[in-house]
Amino acid sequence: MEHTKATSVGDRIYDAVIYTILSVVMLGTLYPLLYIVSASISDPLAIARGELWLWPKDITFGAYERVLQNPDILTGYRNSIIYLVVGTSINLVMTTMGAYALSRKDFRGRYVLTLLFTFTMLFNGGLIPTYLVYKNMLGLYNNLWVMVIPAAVSIWNLIIMRTYFQTSIPYELQEAAFMDGCSNVRTLVTIILPLSKPILAVMAMYYGVAHWNSYFTALIYLNDSWRQPLQMVIRSLLIQEDMGAMAGGSGESIVEQLLLVESMRYAIIVVSSLPMLLVYPLVQKHFVKGVMIGAVKG
Repeated sequence: MEHTKATSVGDRIYDAVIYTILSVVMLGTLYPLLYIVSASISDPLAIARGELWLWPKDITFGAYERVLQNPDILTGYRNSIIYLVVGTSINLVMTTMGAYALSRKDFRGRYVLTLLFTFTMLFNGGLIPTYLVYKNMLGLYNNLWVMVIPAAVSIWNLIIMRTYFQTSIPYELQEAAFMDGCSNVRTLVTIILPLSKPILAVMAMYYGVAHWNSYFTALIYLNDSWRQPLQMVIRSLLIQEDMGAMAGGSGESIVEQLLLVESMRYAIIVVSSLPMLLVYPLVQKHFVKGVMIGAVKG
């Protein structure tokens, strides 16, 4: 009984320490988010005076009105959504097909292909040769496809999905499907994919966030401003100091415009982050399950 009691006390102390650490991490993560949201709807003068700590002061939505009135923001939003939907769809199709092929035990040469794929994670042709190949040989320049085709497959994600197929889906199910006359495509569509919702949710989240945050490809390969994704529009506004024109309005002094610019910076951060914050709860259940697969499989 004494040993059980001592163990119970030790467990309670351990749980208390863990919960304390997690609470501190949670607060450290949530506070910047709450501060940005509060600052985006607070009076710019209160922000400049340092009066804002957590809750908004003198709530106003003027910064959001100016941001949403900018046609470049709306165009960037549209482009980013297109790149995200088209790119993620291609990513999931290509990654699923490649992972299924590499997971098959009867596929000869799968180890050699896996080695070749892994080699591309360590070495690449460099920026200038890649630029010349994309532009002169493949025609991937200043168009939609340059944003989605070169990043069609992430080798890291391909390996993760292949491992899921090998460890989480019994191979006997595939053999039974073949004995019933199913082809490889039908086996993948009717047997493998319905059992792979967790890993598909993880891959969709990984690829979707990557597409939404992508800016370097657009910086190199897109010339037309109306093709630029939201991240490039934000870059031009924040780095190139183009927000003065957005903040300018009739009857506003220079000081008021500068104060409004600060609020608009926070509003732009909220506007650009909102889609991912809204999508994540929809796939959270499958996402958590898919992330934990490697931990429980060992």
